[in-house]
Amino acid sequence: MKPQENDGVNGYISPLPDAAWNSRFPRSLVLLGSTGSIGTSALRVVERQPELFRITALAGARNVRLLARQAAAYRPPHLAVINGAAADELASLLPAGYRPRIHTGQEGYEFLAALPEADCVLSAQVGAAGLRATVAAARAGKTIALANKESLVLAGGLIRRLCHETGASVLPVDSEHNAIFQALQGHDAAQMRRIILTASGGPFRGRDKTFLQSVTREQALNHPNWSMGAKISIDSATLMNKGLEVIEACHLYNAPLEKVEVVVHPQSIIHSLVEYNDGSQIAHMGTPDMRIAIAYCLGWPRVMHTGVEPLDLLSVGSLTFESPDISLFPCLELARKAYAGGNGLPVVLNAANEVAVDLFLQGAIAFLDIPRLIEAAMQAHDAAPHQNMYDEVESILTLDKTTRRVTADLAGARG
Repeated sequence: MKPQENDGVNGYISPLPDAAWNSRFPRSLVLLGSTGSIGTSALRVVERQPELFRITALAGARNVRLLARQAAAYRPPHLAVINGAAADELASLLPAGYRPRIHTGQEGYEFLAALPEADCVLSAQVGAAGLRATVAAARAGKTIALANKESLVLAGGLIRRLCHETGASVLPVDSEHNAIFQALQGHDAAQMRRIILTASGGPFRGRDKTFLQSVTREQALNHPNWSMGAKISIDSATLMNKGLEVIEACHLYNAPLEKVEVVVHPQSIIHSLVEYNDGSQIAHMGTPDMRIAIAYCLGWPRVMHTGVEPLDLLSVGSLTFESPDISLFPCLELARKAYAGGNGLPVVLNAANEVAVDLFLQGAIAFLDIPRLIEAAMQAHDAAPHQNMYDEVESILTLDKTTRRVTADLAGARG
C-alpha cells in the first residue's frame, strides 16, 4: 500500500515509516514480551544480524529466569517485569557489574514503549495486557512491530487516530496480516476485492462434536504446524484466533467485514491472500516460521536472512482448502458478530475469551464451554444499557474488567 494513500480514512491504519527511519541502522529495539514465543523468535532474528540492531529494552513479565539470561546476553539499559517481587528476583540473577534500570507493571511497559531512543517497539505481550503499551508507543510516534492483535481488536479506531496524529507506524507481525501487508505493496487499496485469511484448522479439524466434548488440555495445545504459547494455541483450536484476525484485518486495512473471508488451509504454506478486482489473487507463501514475519517488520524495508529453510514446493506436494465448520467452531462467527455489533462487543468478546481459555487450561470448564461462555457474556452486554463509546483506553479497560467478572460469574453458575 502506498504511503500517500494512507490518509487515515480510506487507507492503511497508519503512515509507513519515513525515509530517515528506513535507513537508520543499527536500529534500537524495545521488545515487549521478549520471553514469549514471538520475543524469543525476534531475538533469534537479531542474533543473525547483530550489526543491524541494538537491544535497548527487554520486558518479560513473570519469566524472570529467561529474561535474566536474555539480559545477560544483550545488556540492555532497561528491563521490565510484572511487579516488585519479580524485579528483586531479576536483579539477583543479573551478572555482576551489570545494573540496568528495572521497571515494573503496566507503567513500566508504557515507559519502555515510549523511550525516546527506541526506533522500533515490538508489541508481543499476550492478550489485552498489551493494549496500554501499544497505545503508549502510538502516542510517542514510534514504529510498532505489532504482534499483539488484541490491541486492534479492543482499540483499532483509537490506534488509527493516534497514528495519524503522531506519525506512528504499524507493521503487522501476525503471519496472516504480514502476508496481506506484503500482497498489498505497490497496489491501490481501492482495487482490492477481498482479503482471504488462511487458517490451519487447528488440531481438531475434521473432528465431530462427540470428540470435541471430551478433548483435553494437552490435545488442544498440540498445534499441527506452529509452535506457539498456550493462549494462542487454544485460540487456534477454537478458531477464535482467526476471528480476532478478521477484526484485526478490518482495522488494519479499513476493510468492510464482508470483504474479509476465512479459508481453512491445513498445510499453513499460504499465509493469506489478497484478491483484486481483475480476478487475480496474490498469495504470500513460506515455511510456517514466525521469524519470516518478524524479520520483515524489524528490518523494514530490508529483506534479511532469517535462518528459516526455504520452502520446498516438491516436498509440500499439494495444497488444499476448505470452508471452516462454523457449527463446530462458532468462535469465528461470534467474532464477526462482535465487530458488526460494535458498542464495545469486541472488548467483551476478547475479555470473555481470555477468561474462558484460562478456565479451560485450568481444567475448570470443557472445551466446548469456551464459545458458550463467550456468547453468554456478549448477550449479557447486549442486554445492558450503554452510554459509553469505548474509544479511549480507560473506558475500554473498564469494560474489559467488568466482562471478566461477568464471565467468571457465568462460568460459576454453569458449573
